[in-house]
Amino acid sequence: ASVDTEVLEHIPYDYLGSATDVTYETVEFTSVCPWTGLPDFGRLVVTYRPSNRLVELKSFKYYLTSYRNVGILQEHAVNLVLKDLVALLDPESMVVEAWYNERGGLNTHVKASYPSS
Repeated sequence: ASVDTEVLEHIPYDYLGSATDVTYETVEFTSVCPWTGLPDFGRLVVTYRPSNRLVELKSFKYYLTSYRNVGILQEHAVNLVLKDLVALLDPESMVVEAWYNERGGLNTHVKASYPSS
C-alpha cells in the first residue's frame, strides 16, 4: 500500500497577502506501524498561511484516508503530509502536527514546519 497523492487537488485562494491562517484537524488519522503491523491512531492538525491556493477538502480527506493501510513511522507520516501539501499548495508557511495515541506506554507528538527553522 502507498499514500495516494494523485487524489490531492487545490482551489484558488482570492485573498493574497491577507495574513490568514487556515487550520484543518482530524482525530481519525490512521496509519500502520511498519514493524508490528499494528494501527497507529492520532489527531492530526495542519495549519498554514496560503499564498494563492487552498487544498480542496474532499481530496484532502481521501488523501488522509489513503494512509490507513500504509506501513510508515509516525515521524515519517507527519513529514510526508507536510511535503505533499507544500508541493501542492506552495504556502507561505505550514505546520503539521500529530498526537498519536499511547501504545506500549508511550505517547508521541510530532511537529514538522515549512519553512524549516
